[in-house]
Amino acid sequence: MAEQKPQEITEIQKDEEVSIKQPFKVVLFNDDFHSFDEVINQIIKAIKCGFETARDFAFEAHVKGKAIVFNGTLNECLKVSSILEEIELHTQILS
Repeated sequence: MAEQKPQEITEIQKDEEVSIKQPFKVVLFNDDFHSFDEVINQIIKAIKCGFETARDFAFEAHVKGKAIVFNGTLNECLKVSSILEEIELHTQILS
């Protein structure tokens, strides 16, 4: 009887880092025309967030000159940007 050799199974694995990021962002820019309350209320309306989150975004835009307030699909970003621009806030959509 012949001696059987165990079969070798080689498994090739790739190290892949999967990033689940939305491809588009809405940037809100600071301006000197709107009050904090106006900006906060419009952010709440646009992205359906709480007061504290909206306040943080408004403060970041005020201090840094801009803030990324939303990540999503192009259609979602267009809707958010449109709502922010209802009161003439300045926004930009980035990919």
